[in-house]
Amino acid sequence: MHCVVTGVAGFVGSSLADYLLELGHDVLGIDCFIDYYPKETKLLNIAKALDNDKFTFLEKNLLELDLPKVFEGAEYIFHQAAQAGVRSSWGEQFSIYSDNNIIATQKILEASRGLLAQGTLKKVVYASSSSVYGDAQTLPTSENLRPSPVSPYGVSKLSGEHLMVLYAKEFGVPTASLRYFTVYGPRHRPDMAFHRFIKAGLVGEALTLYDDGEQSRDFTFISDILKANFAAASYSGDELVFNIGGGSRVTINDAIKTIEEIIGKPIEITRQDRQKGDVKHTGADISRAAAELAYKPEVCLRDGLASEAKWLEGLLARV
Repeated sequence: MHCVVTGVAGFVGSSLADYLLELGHDVLGIDCFIDYYPKETKLLNIAKALDNDKFTFLEKNLLELDLPKVFEGAEYIFHQAAQAGVRSSWGEQFSIYSDNNIIATQKILEASRGLLAQGTLKKVVYASSSSVYGDAQTLPTSENLRPSPVSPYGVSKLSGEHLMVLYAKEFGVPTASLRYFTVYGPRHRPDMAFHRFIKAGLVGEALTLYDDGEQSRDFTFISDILKANFAAASYSGDELVFNIGGGSRVTINDAIKTIEEIIGKPIEITRQDRQKGDVKHTGADISRAAAELAYKPEVCLRDGLASEAKWLEGLLARV
């Protein structure tokens, strides 16, 4: 397989590149190191891939590339690149989200049309988000529920997803959009909840927790996300959008208790009001992914948190 992974230096992108390389596939990774978090962290993410002869790295912005030329010969495009962050997507910064999450996605799809005409393209897999649902009134939430995002970030991810569906229906571009539900694990972004929670406990810092902690999430371990991407790449059915969740919903308070048990230390918590764009609950109905992709989450929350804690402890020891 000749694969392209956009956002390859990020949490999911780098993990996916390593996964594909371990399976023996050729990977072209693209990343422009958006300064949402330190470049040094992202370089660590791709250190293993850079040592692999089957990996080619291109440090460029998707918006500035001649994508038909760059993608030449590609069979699978795993579009993981995005401007992340719910809370920072409000206000003047939204142009960053529209550029990186919408316009870049449209450029990829236009280039994919050329690959399709050349007979090489087999699938474009898009990293969507449970943020498209907003405050869903039905839990677990199925793909049949009308999306209603409550943040500009969610709007941008839904727009990219709509583009995927449009290009599939109008031009025959084979696409699959995966709605990730709160991904966690080794290489977790520094701004994400479990990274912050575990780090606070390990170094003895106070943790800022928004809302009362009774909000709940469907947490999905990174290895399950990788397998879902690979399954979606080879899927030949008619469905275009899939929920990818961890299989259970847990409150933030309960997750913190589990982290305290794993690291053997209490976490000092400072509480603040709910932030705009934060939803109260998420929960994935994964029956479609189970039926069409044979998707089944395999890593329970405790084991996944233990894995992330071990990784983060090692990372902190290096600095």
